[in-house]
Amino acid sequence: MISSNDFRTGVSIELDGSVWRVVEFLHVKPGKGSAFVRTKLKNVQTGSTVERTFRAGETVPQATLEKSVMQHTYREAEAYVFMDMDTYEEVRMTEAQIGSGVKYLREEMEVNVVRWNGQILEVELPNSIVLEVTETDPGVKGDTATGGTKPAIVETGAQVQVPLFISIGERIKIDTRSDTYLGRE
Repeated sequence: MISSNDFRTGVSIELDGSVWRVVEFLHVKPGKGSAFVRTKLKNVQTGSTVERTFRAGETVPQATLEKSVMQHTYREAEAYVFMDMDTYEEVRMTEAQIGSGVKYLREEMEVNVVRWNGQILEVELPNSIVLEVTETDPGVKGDTATGGTKPAIVETGAQVQVPLFISIGERIKIDTRSDTYLGRE
């Protein structure tokens, strides 16, 4: 159990038989009446968000999430096969289970798999990865880092906006959370 006074961004709680993550919270102490906590919650399974108000000090069950390190080994038809690095068991997941990060997934990449009651909730990729540019417009003499951006396709098939001076074959660092170029590697 966790008190509503202890809510922080990223805390997972159980409500109505599913897992919700606190996205925003605000402790409110009005001049009249008792204090309360106004929250914005995101359902981890469906992605929907709701706003909910809790009385100050109200307790709710905290979700017990299990996080395990798994390695993407190969793709089989519509499934992505992951191996648990501790037990060496294989797990198959669909694109829907992996989410938007599937565009950066490559073989032998280690990811964190978050489970709740044995059910896979989400797959967490590393915050940044290094990939090779396979397709982009050629750079022209005089292109600088502040001159603008152009689209580039990396080895996994993902498209990222990169500075004009980047050319095919270069290895670049990408932020997987915001799909942005971080620099050359």
